[in-house]
Amino acid sequence: MTQGVRARFAPSPTGYLHVGGARTALFNWLFARHTGGTFILRIEDTDQQRSTPEALAAIIDGLRWLGIDWDEGPDIGGPFRPYNQMARLPMYQSEAKRLLESGAAYKCFCTPQELDAMRRKAREAKAPLKYDGRCRVLSQAETAARETQGMPYALRFKMPPGTTEFNDMVRGRIVFDNSELDDFIILRSDGTPTYNFSVSVDDETMRITHVIRGEDHISNTPKQILLLRAMGVEPPRYAHVSLILGEDGARLSKRHGATAVGAYAEMGYLPEAMFNFLALLGWSPKDDKEILSREEMIAEFEITGVAKTAAIFNHQKLEWMNGEYIRSLSDEELAIRFTPFLIRAGLLTEDQAQTRREWLVRLARAVKIRLRLLTDIAQYSEYFVADVESYDEKGVKKHWSKPDVPKLLGVFADLLETCDPFTEENIEARVREYAEREGIKLGDLVHPARLALTGKTIGPGLFEAIVLLGRDLSIARLRKALTIIKSR
Repeated sequence: MTQGVRARFAPSPTGYLHVGGARTALFNWLFARHTGGTFILRIEDTDQQRSTPEALAAIIDGLRWLGIDWDEGPDIGGPFRPYNQMARLPMYQSEAKRLLESGAAYKCFCTPQELDAMRRKAREAKAPLKYDGRCRVLSQAETAARETQGMPYALRFKMPPGTTEFNDMVRGRIVFDNSELDDFIILRSDGTPTYNFSVSVDDETMRITHVIRGEDHISNTPKQILLLRAMGVEPPRYAHVSLILGEDGARLSKRHGATAVGAYAEMGYLPEAMFNFLALLGWSPKDDKEILSREEMIAEFEITGVAKTAAIFNHQKLEWMNGEYIRSLSDEELAIRFTPFLIRAGLLTEDQAQTRREWLVRLARAVKIRLRLLTDIAQYSEYFVADVESYDEKGVKKHWSKPDVPKLLGVFADLLETCDPFTEENIEARVREYAEREGIKLGDLVHPARLALTGKTIGPGLFEAIVLLGRDLSIARLRKALTIIKSR
Protein backbone atom coordinates (compact mmCIF):
# COMPACT_ATOMS: atom_id res chain seq x y z
CA MET A 1 0.00 0.00 0.00
CA THR A 2 1.38 3.42 -1.00
CA GLN A 3 1.85 5.79 1.91
CA GLY A 4 -0.10 9.04 1.69
CA VAL A 5 1.50 12.49 1.88
CA ARG A 6 2.79 13.46 5.32
CA ALA A 7 3.99 17.08 5.52
CA ARG A 8 5.09 18.98 8.59
CA PHE A 9 5.72 22.44 10.02
CA ALA A 10 8.40 22.38 12.69
CA PRO A 11 8.94 25.76 14.38
CA SER A 12 11.30 26.50 17.25
CA PRO A 13 9.51 28.22 20.16
CA THR A 14 12.18 30.88 20.56
CA GLY A 15 10.10 33.84 19.32
CA TYR A 16 6.89 34.88 17.60
CA LEU A 17 5.45 33.32 14.45
CA HIS A 18 7.21 35.24 11.66
CA VAL A 19 5.28 35.82 8.43
CA GLY A 20 7.92 33.73 6.64
CA GLY A 21 7.29 30.82 8.98
CA ALA A 22 3.55 31.29 8.61
CA ARG A 23 3.85 31.07 4.83
CA THR A 24 5.92 27.89 5.16
CA ALA A 25 3.24 26.40 7.40
CA LEU A 26 0.55 27.51 4.95
CA PHE A 27 2.30 25.94 1.94
CA ASN A 28 2.70 22.65 3.83
CA TRP A 29 -0.94 22.81 4.92
CA LEU A 30 -2.20 23.53 1.40
CA PHE A 31 -0.03 20.73 -0.01
CA ALA A 32 -1.33 18.23 2.54
CA ARG A 33 -4.95 19.27 2.07
CA HIS A 34 -4.64 19.30 -1.75
CA THR A 35 -3.27 15.76 -1.78
CA GLY A 36 -5.58 14.42 0.92
CA GLY A 37 -2.55 13.88 3.14
CA THR A 38 -1.66 14.56 6.77
CA PHE A 39 -0.33 17.85 8.18
CA ILE A 40 1.81 17.60 11.32
CA LEU A 41 2.87 20.27 13.80
CA ARG A 42 6.19 19.41 15.42
CA ILE A 43 7.94 21.60 17.98
CA GLU A 44 11.74 21.81 17.81
CA ASP A 45 12.47 22.89 21.36
CA THR A 46 15.95 21.50 22.00
CA ASP A 47 17.30 25.05 22.45
CA GLN A 48 16.16 25.17 26.06
CA GLN A 49 17.90 28.46 26.82
CA ARG A 50 15.82 30.33 24.23
CA SER A 51 12.64 28.24 24.08
CA THR A 52 9.76 29.62 26.13
CA PRO A 53 6.14 28.59 26.78
CA GLU A 54 5.09 32.11 25.75
CA ALA A 55 6.71 31.74 22.33
CA LEU A 56 5.08 28.34 21.83
CA ALA A 57 1.69 29.81 22.74
CA ALA A 58 2.26 32.70 20.30
CA ILE A 59 3.10 30.28 17.48
CA ILE A 60 0.05 28.10 18.10
CA ASP A 61 -2.22 31.15 18.49
CA GLY A 62 -0.86 32.59 15.23
CA LEU A 63 -1.50 29.38 13.31
CA ARG A 64 -5.00 29.08 14.73
CA TRP A 65 -5.76 32.73 13.93
CA LEU A 66 -4.83 32.03 10.31
CA GLY A 67 -7.10 28.99 10.30
CA ILE A 68 -4.26 26.48 9.89
CA ASP A 69 -5.15 23.28 11.72
CA TRP A 70 -3.10 20.11 12.11
CA ASP A 71 -3.87 16.41 12.17
CA GLU A 72 -1.10 15.48 14.61
CA GLY A 73 0.72 17.67 17.08
CA PRO A 74 1.77 18.32 20.68
CA ASP A 75 -1.70 19.36 21.81
CA ILE A 76 -3.73 16.64 20.08
CA GLY A 77 -1.27 13.77 19.94
CA GLY A 78 -1.07 11.22 17.15
CA PRO A 79 0.43 7.84 16.26
CA PHE A 80 4.04 9.12 16.38
CA ARG A 81 3.92 11.06 19.64
CA PRO A 82 5.55 12.88 21.31
CA TYR A 83 5.64 15.87 18.96
CA ASN A 84 8.10 18.09 20.83
CA GLN A 85 11.78 17.26 20.59
CA MET A 86 12.75 17.50 24.25
CA ALA A 87 10.40 14.59 24.94
CA ARG A 88 12.13 12.58 22.21
CA LEU A 89 15.70 12.71 23.56
CA PRO A 90 15.88 8.92 24.19
CA MET A 91 15.08 8.35 20.49
CA TYR A 92 17.95 10.59 19.35
CA GLN A 93 20.40 8.99 21.75
CA SER A 94 19.35 5.51 20.67
CA GLU A 95 19.70 6.34 16.97
CA ALA A 96 23.07 8.03 17.56
CA LYS A 97 24.29 4.90 19.32
CA ARG A 98 23.12 2.81 16.37
CA LEU A 99 25.02 5.02 13.91
CA LEU A 100 28.12 4.77 16.11
CA GLU A 101 27.92 0.99 16.18
CA SER A 102 27.43 0.82 12.41
CA GLY A 103 30.52 2.93 11.79
CA ALA A 104 28.56 5.88 10.35
CA ALA A 105 29.54 8.04 13.35
CA TYR A 106 32.53 8.34 15.67
CA LYS A 107 33.48 9.84 19.01
CA CYS A 108 35.13 13.26 18.98
CA PHE A 109 37.11 14.25 22.08
CA CYS A 110 38.23 17.67 20.81
CA THR A 111 37.97 20.41 23.41
CA PRO A 112 36.42 23.83 22.69
CA GLN A 113 39.93 25.28 22.76
CA GLU A 114 41.14 22.83 20.13
CA LEU A 115 38.17 23.58 17.91
CA ASP A 116 38.74 27.34 18.28
CA ALA A 117 42.38 26.90 17.30
CA MET A 118 41.29 24.81 14.31
CA ARG A 119 38.93 27.56 13.14
CA ARG A 120 41.55 30.27 13.69
CA LYS A 121 44.06 28.36 11.62
CA ALA A 122 41.53 27.90 8.82
CA ARG A 123 40.72 31.61 8.78
CA GLU A 124 44.36 32.53 8.62
CA ALA A 125 44.82 30.16 5.69
CA LYS A 126 41.59 31.47 4.14
CA ALA A 127 40.39 27.88 4.03
CA PRO A 128 36.83 26.59 4.66
CA LEU A 129 35.90 26.38 8.35
CA LYS A 130 35.74 22.60 8.57
CA TYR A 131 36.57 20.04 11.20
CA ASP A 132 39.92 18.48 10.26
CA GLY A 133 38.88 14.91 11.16
CA ARG A 134 41.59 14.27 13.74
CA CYS A 135 39.34 12.09 15.93
CA ARG A 136 38.08 10.21 12.90
CA VAL A 137 41.42 8.43 12.60
CA LEU A 138 41.80 7.48 16.26
CA SER A 139 42.41 3.81 16.83
CA GLN A 140 40.21 1.78 19.12
CA ALA A 141 42.94 1.84 21.73
CA GLU A 142 43.29 5.64 21.55
CA THR A 143 39.54 6.05 21.83
CA ALA A 144 39.39 3.67 24.80
CA ALA A 145 42.26 5.49 26.54
CA ARG A 146 40.45 8.83 26.27
CA GLU A 147 37.26 7.29 27.62
CA THR A 148 39.16 5.77 30.53
CA GLN A 149 40.46 9.27 31.37
CA GLY A 150 36.85 10.46 31.49
CA MET A 151 37.25 12.83 28.58
CA PRO A 152 33.86 14.11 27.35
CA TYR A 153 33.01 13.46 23.73
CA ALA A 154 30.51 14.36 21.08
CA LEU A 155 29.41 12.11 18.23
CA ARG A 156 30.24 13.16 14.68
CA PHE A 157 28.80 11.86 11.45
CA LYS A 158 31.41 10.29 9.18
CA MET A 159 31.00 12.14 5.88
CA PRO A 160 31.26 9.67 2.99
CA PRO A 161 33.09 10.51 -0.26
CA GLY A 162 31.29 11.41 -3.47
CA THR A 163 28.36 13.70 -4.10
CA THR A 164 24.85 14.09 -2.73
CA GLU A 165 22.07 15.19 -5.02
CA PHE A 166 18.32 15.59 -4.87
CA ASN A 167 15.55 16.77 -7.13
CA ASP A 168 14.04 19.82 -5.48
CA MET A 169 10.33 20.16 -6.28
CA VAL A 170 10.77 23.91 -6.75
CA ARG A 171 14.37 24.29 -7.94
CA GLY A 172 15.11 21.10 -9.81
CA ARG A 173 18.34 19.11 -9.52
CA ILE A 174 20.76 20.24 -6.78
CA VAL A 175 24.17 18.59 -6.28
CA PHE A 176 26.61 18.91 -3.37
CA ASP A 177 30.23 17.74 -3.32
CA ASN A 178 30.60 15.88 -0.04
CA SER A 179 34.21 17.02 0.23
CA GLU A 180 32.89 20.51 0.90
CA LEU A 181 30.97 19.24 3.93
CA ASP A 182 32.66 18.33 7.18
CA ASP A 183 32.09 15.61 9.75
CA PHE A 184 29.35 17.46 11.63
CA ILE A 185 28.30 16.79 15.21
CA ILE A 186 25.08 14.83 15.65
CA LEU A 187 25.08 14.43 19.44
CA ARG A 188 26.71 16.91 21.82
CA SER A 189 28.72 15.84 24.83
CA ASP A 190 25.71 16.62 27.08
CA GLY A 191 23.59 14.10 25.15
CA THR A 192 21.46 16.63 23.27
CA PRO A 193 21.09 16.33 19.49
CA THR A 194 22.06 18.96 16.95
CA TYR A 195 19.50 20.41 14.56
CA ASN A 196 20.25 18.30 11.48
CA PHE A 197 20.31 15.07 13.44
CA SER A 198 17.11 15.62 15.44
CA VAL A 199 15.26 16.75 12.30
CA SER A 200 16.40 13.67 10.41
CA VAL A 201 15.37 11.29 13.19
CA ASP A 202 12.00 13.03 13.49
CA ASP A 203 11.35 12.94 9.76
CA GLU A 204 12.19 9.24 9.69
CA THR A 205 10.21 8.19 12.77
CA MET A 206 7.20 10.35 11.86
CA ARG A 207 7.22 8.97 8.29
CA ILE A 208 7.45 12.41 6.69
CA THR A 209 7.17 12.14 2.91
CA HIS A 210 7.59 15.79 1.85
CA VAL A 211 9.56 18.65 3.40
CA ILE A 212 8.61 22.16 2.27
CA ARG A 213 10.74 24.92 3.79
CA GLY A 214 12.71 28.09 3.10
CA GLU A 215 15.67 28.21 0.76
CA ASP A 216 17.95 29.03 3.70
CA HIS A 217 17.72 25.31 4.55
CA ILE A 218 19.16 24.10 1.24
CA SER A 219 22.64 23.68 2.77
CA ASN A 220 21.15 21.44 5.50
CA THR A 221 19.53 19.09 3.02
CA PRO A 222 22.58 17.00 1.96
CA LYS A 223 23.45 16.38 5.61
CA GLN A 224 19.93 15.20 6.33
CA ILE A 225 19.81 13.03 3.23
CA LEU A 226 23.09 11.34 4.20
CA LEU A 227 21.94 10.82 7.78
CA LEU A 228 18.67 9.26 6.67
CA ARG A 229 20.43 6.94 4.26
CA ALA A 230 22.85 5.94 7.02
CA MET A 231 19.78 5.09 9.11
CA GLY A 232 18.65 2.81 6.31
CA VAL A 233 15.72 4.86 4.97
CA GLU A 234 15.11 6.91 1.84
CA PRO A 235 14.75 10.62 2.54
CA PRO A 236 11.55 12.52 1.86
CA ARG A 237 11.12 14.79 -1.15
CA TYR A 238 12.26 18.37 -0.61
CA ALA A 239 10.96 21.73 -1.79
CA HIS A 240 12.79 24.94 -0.91
CA VAL A 241 10.76 28.09 -1.36
CA SER A 242 12.24 31.54 -1.82
CA LEU A 243 12.64 33.97 1.03
CA ILE A 244 10.27 36.89 1.54
CA LEU A 245 11.80 40.29 0.84
CA GLY A 246 10.76 43.81 1.70
CA GLU A 247 9.88 46.24 -1.06
CA ASP A 248 13.49 47.49 -1.04
CA GLY A 249 14.74 44.03 -1.99
CA ALA A 250 16.27 43.28 1.43
CA ARG A 251 15.27 40.29 3.51
CA LEU A 252 12.05 41.04 5.37
CA SER A 253 12.78 42.42 8.84
CA LYS A 254 11.28 44.69 11.47
CA ARG A 255 12.48 47.78 9.64
CA HIS A 256 9.97 46.93 6.89
CA GLY A 257 7.14 46.94 9.43
CA ALA A 258 5.53 44.20 11.48
CA THR A 259 6.91 40.70 10.91
CA ALA A 260 4.92 38.83 13.57
CA VAL A 261 1.63 37.30 12.50
CA GLY A 262 0.08 38.32 15.82
CA ALA A 263 0.88 41.97 15.10
CA TYR A 264 -1.28 41.88 11.97
CA ALA A 265 -4.22 40.64 14.01
CA GLU A 266 -3.71 43.59 16.37
CA MET A 267 -3.47 46.00 13.42
CA GLY A 268 -6.91 45.04 12.21
CA TYR A 269 -6.23 42.56 9.42
CA LEU A 270 -8.65 39.70 8.85
CA PRO A 271 -7.17 36.18 9.07
CA GLU A 272 -8.85 35.28 5.75
CA ALA A 273 -7.08 38.17 4.02
CA MET A 274 -3.71 37.35 5.59
CA PHE A 275 -4.09 33.69 4.60
CA ASN A 276 -4.90 34.66 1.00
CA PHE A 277 -2.04 37.18 0.85
CA LEU A 278 0.57 34.78 2.25
CA ALA A 279 -0.54 32.04 -0.14
CA LEU A 280 0.22 34.33 -3.08
CA LEU A 281 3.74 35.15 -1.86
CA GLY A 282 5.55 32.96 -4.36
CA TRP A 283 2.57 31.00 -5.69
CA SER A 284 -0.26 31.95 -7.99
CA PRO A 285 -3.19 30.02 -9.46
CA LYS A 286 -3.23 29.33 -13.17
CA ASP A 287 -5.67 32.15 -13.92
CA ASP A 288 -3.72 34.67 -11.76
CA LYS A 289 -6.85 35.34 -9.71
CA GLU A 290 -5.98 37.24 -6.53
CA ILE A 291 -8.98 36.78 -4.24
CA LEU A 292 -9.50 33.07 -3.62
CA SER A 293 -11.49 31.13 -1.09
CA ARG A 294 -9.69 28.58 1.05
CA GLU A 295 -11.40 25.82 -0.90
CA GLU A 296 -10.18 27.28 -4.21
CA MET A 297 -6.60 27.45 -2.91
CA ILE A 298 -6.71 23.85 -1.72
CA ALA A 299 -8.05 22.71 -5.09
CA GLU A 300 -5.49 24.64 -7.15
CA PHE A 301 -2.30 24.53 -5.05
CA GLU A 302 0.66 22.78 -6.66
CA ILE A 303 4.09 22.95 -5.05
CA THR A 304 5.66 22.76 -8.51
CA GLY A 305 3.87 26.04 -9.24
CA VAL A 306 5.84 27.93 -6.58
CA ALA A 307 8.27 30.45 -8.08
CA LYS A 308 12.03 30.25 -7.58
CA THR A 309 12.33 34.02 -7.38
CA ALA A 310 11.96 35.90 -4.11
CA ALA A 311 8.51 37.04 -3.04
CA ILE A 312 7.96 40.72 -2.20
CA PHE A 313 5.87 41.63 0.83
CA ASN A 314 3.76 44.53 -0.41
CA HIS A 315 1.91 46.16 2.48
CA GLN A 316 -0.29 48.22 0.15
CA LYS A 317 -1.51 45.07 -1.58
CA LEU A 318 -2.22 43.39 1.75
CA GLU A 319 -4.21 46.41 2.89
CA TRP A 320 -6.18 46.47 -0.37
CA MET A 321 -6.90 42.75 -0.05
CA ASN A 322 -8.02 43.22 3.54
CA GLY A 323 -10.47 45.89 2.43
CA GLU A 324 -11.89 43.50 -0.17
CA TYR A 325 -12.40 40.83 2.48
CA ILE A 326 -14.02 43.34 4.84
CA ARG A 327 -16.52 44.30 2.14
CA SER A 328 -17.34 40.63 1.57
CA LEU A 329 -18.48 40.21 5.18
CA SER A 330 -22.12 40.51 6.14
CA ASP A 331 -23.00 43.57 8.21
CA GLU A 332 -23.61 41.31 11.19
CA GLU A 333 -20.23 39.58 10.86
CA LEU A 334 -18.37 42.86 10.34
CA ALA A 335 -19.94 44.28 13.50
CA ILE A 336 -18.71 41.24 15.43
CA ARG A 337 -15.21 41.63 13.99
CA PHE A 338 -14.75 45.34 14.70
CA THR A 339 -16.43 45.47 18.13
CA PRO A 340 -13.21 44.51 20.03
CA PHE A 341 -11.42 47.38 18.30
CA LEU A 342 -14.11 49.86 19.39
CA ILE A 343 -13.76 48.57 22.95
CA ARG A 344 -9.97 48.85 22.76
CA ALA A 345 -10.28 52.45 21.51
CA GLY A 346 -12.50 53.33 24.48
CA LEU A 347 -15.49 54.05 22.22
CA LEU A 348 -17.62 51.18 23.45
CA THR A 349 -17.98 49.28 26.71
CA GLU A 350 -18.39 45.55 27.09
CA ASP A 351 -21.99 46.10 28.20
CA GLN A 352 -22.75 48.35 25.22
CA ALA A 353 -21.35 45.69 22.92
CA GLN A 354 -24.21 43.48 24.12
CA THR A 355 -27.01 46.05 24.34
CA ARG A 356 -26.30 47.98 21.11
CA ARG A 357 -25.90 45.09 18.70
CA GLU A 358 -28.51 46.38 16.26
CA TRP A 359 -26.87 49.81 16.24
CA LEU A 360 -23.45 48.22 15.61
CA VAL A 361 -24.84 46.34 12.61
CA ARG A 362 -26.19 49.63 11.21
CA LEU A 363 -22.77 51.20 11.82
CA ALA A 364 -21.14 48.32 9.93
CA ARG A 365 -23.46 48.91 6.98
CA ALA A 366 -22.67 52.62 6.98
CA VAL A 367 -18.88 52.43 7.15
CA LYS A 368 -18.07 49.12 5.42
CA ILE A 369 -17.16 50.68 2.08
CA ARG A 370 -14.52 52.88 3.73
CA LEU A 371 -12.75 50.34 5.93
CA ARG A 372 -9.44 48.85 4.88
CA LEU A 373 -8.46 47.73 8.40
CA LEU A 374 -10.66 46.88 11.35
CA THR A 375 -8.80 49.56 13.33
CA ASP A 376 -10.21 52.15 10.88
CA ILE A 377 -13.53 51.77 12.65
CA ALA A 378 -12.33 54.17 15.36
CA GLN A 379 -11.91 57.16 13.04
CA TYR A 380 -15.24 56.51 11.32
CA SER A 381 -17.24 56.04 14.50
CA GLU A 382 -15.73 58.34 17.11
CA TYR A 383 -18.22 61.12 16.35
CA PHE A 384 -21.11 58.70 16.94
CA VAL A 385 -20.16 58.13 20.57
CA ALA A 386 -18.22 61.26 21.54
CA ASP A 387 -19.09 64.94 21.16
CA VAL A 388 -17.61 66.83 18.21
CA GLU A 389 -15.07 69.25 19.69
CA SER A 390 -13.35 70.43 16.51
CA TYR A 391 -14.08 70.77 12.82
CA ASP A 392 -11.90 70.06 9.81
CA GLU A 393 -10.20 73.40 9.01
CA LYS A 394 -10.26 73.02 5.24
CA GLY A 395 -13.88 71.94 5.44
CA VAL A 396 -14.80 75.01 7.50
CA LYS A 397 -13.26 77.33 4.89
CA LYS A 398 -14.90 75.49 2.02
CA HIS A 399 -18.37 74.66 3.38
CA TRP A 400 -19.14 77.19 6.11
CA SER A 401 -17.97 80.38 4.44
CA LYS A 402 -21.12 81.10 2.38
CA PRO A 403 -23.56 83.58 3.98
CA ASP A 404 -26.59 81.30 3.67
CA VAL A 405 -25.04 78.37 5.58
CA PRO A 406 -26.52 79.32 9.00
CA LYS A 407 -30.00 79.49 7.47
CA LEU A 408 -29.56 76.13 5.72
CA LEU A 409 -28.34 74.41 8.90
CA GLY A 410 -31.35 75.83 10.75
CA VAL A 411 -33.68 74.55 8.05
CA PHE A 412 -31.98 71.12 8.17
CA ALA A 413 -32.53 70.96 11.94
CA ASP A 414 -36.18 71.95 11.50
CA LEU A 415 -36.67 69.22 8.90
CA LEU A 416 -35.30 66.63 11.32
CA GLU A 417 -37.65 67.89 14.06
CA THR A 418 -40.70 66.97 12.01
CA CYS A 419 -39.38 64.00 10.04
CA ASP A 420 -41.48 60.95 10.77
CA PRO A 421 -40.67 58.12 10.38
CA PHE A 422 -37.04 58.92 11.21
CA THR A 423 -35.47 56.76 8.51
CA GLU A 424 -32.67 57.27 5.99
CA GLU A 425 -35.10 57.18 3.08
CA ASN A 426 -37.56 59.65 4.58
CA ILE A 427 -34.86 62.09 5.72
CA GLU A 428 -33.25 62.04 2.28
CA ALA A 429 -36.61 62.58 0.57
CA ARG A 430 -37.41 65.59 2.79
CA VAL A 431 -33.99 67.18 2.21
CA ARG A 432 -34.14 66.65 -1.58
CA GLU A 433 -37.65 68.06 -1.69
CA TYR A 434 -36.49 71.22 0.09
CA ALA A 435 -33.45 71.62 -2.17
CA GLU A 436 -35.56 71.28 -5.31
CA ARG A 437 -38.23 73.70 -4.02
CA GLU A 438 -35.65 76.35 -3.13
CA GLY A 439 -33.59 75.76 -6.28
CA ILE A 440 -30.34 74.96 -4.47
CA LYS A 441 -27.85 72.17 -4.97
CA LEU A 442 -28.17 69.18 -2.66
CA GLY A 443 -24.49 69.52 -1.81
CA ASP A 444 -25.11 73.02 -0.41
CA LEU A 445 -27.14 71.33 2.31
CA VAL A 446 -25.28 68.04 2.67
CA HIS A 447 -21.66 69.23 2.97
CA PRO A 448 -22.20 71.90 5.68
CA ALA A 449 -24.45 69.48 7.57
CA ARG A 450 -21.92 66.64 7.43
CA LEU A 451 -19.24 68.92 8.87
CA ALA A 452 -21.62 70.07 11.62
CA LEU A 453 -22.65 66.53 12.52
CA THR A 454 -19.27 64.75 12.37
CA GLY A 455 -16.57 67.43 12.32
CA LYS A 456 -15.26 65.78 9.14
CA THR A 457 -15.72 66.18 5.40
CA ILE A 458 -15.75 62.47 4.63
CA GLY A 459 -17.44 59.51 6.22
CA PRO A 460 -20.44 57.26 5.79
CA GLY A 461 -23.52 58.39 3.91
CA LEU A 462 -24.96 61.49 5.58
CA PHE A 463 -28.47 60.12 6.02
CA GLU A 464 -27.11 56.87 7.45
CA ALA A 465 -25.03 58.95 9.88
CA ILE A 466 -28.06 60.98 10.95
CA VAL A 467 -30.05 57.85 11.81
CA LEU A 468 -27.06 56.41 13.69
CA LEU A 469 -26.70 59.64 15.69
CA GLY A 470 -30.43 59.82 16.35
CA ARG A 471 -32.85 62.72 16.03
CA ASP A 472 -32.00 64.65 19.21
CA LEU A 473 -28.23 64.50 18.87
CA SER A 474 -28.33 65.38 15.16
CA ILE A 475 -30.49 68.45 15.82
CA ALA A 476 -28.29 69.52 18.74
CA ARG A 477 -25.11 69.33 16.64
CA LEU A 478 -26.65 71.27 13.76
CA ARG A 479 -27.77 74.06 16.10
CA LYS A 480 -24.38 74.06 17.87
CA ALA A 481 -22.62 74.54 14.52
CA LEU A 482 -25.10 77.29 13.57
CA THR A 483 -24.21 79.15 16.78
CA ILE A 484 -20.46 78.76 16.17
CA ILE A 485 -20.76 80.09 12.61
CA LYS A 486 -22.85 83.10 13.71
CA SER A 487 -20.34 84.00 16.45
CA ARG A 488 -17.44 84.31 14.02
